Amino acid sequence: MEQVYIDTAKMLKAISDPKRLRIVDMLSCGELCACEILEEFHITQPTLSHDMSVLVGAGIVADRRDGKNIYYSLDGEALNKMHKTLGRIFEDKPDCICHKCKKD
Repeated sequence: MEQVYIDTAKMLKAISDPKRLRIVDMLSCGELCACEILEEFHITQPTLSHDMSVLVGAGIVADRRDGKNIYYSLDGEALNKMHKTLGRIFEDKPDCICHKCKKD
């Protein structure tokens, strides 16, 4: 379970930045070219590249290259997994860590 906490924290940290959260929101409508994302912000291409690297590294976003362009899309499977994990963390369940803490 410890790895689940680590992976989930990495995803949450990646989207804790307002700009990256906005990028995720933009990608919820479908795949976008980096140039289309860049048009929505007053940032440089290297700054966008860093933000996208964080999102890709966290497993939230997938990327693909087509010629000179890079396209980004949400990794729906990873997001569903994170959603389910957060649901389990926020609910009381028989094997919950809180029950172990009460015994000590």
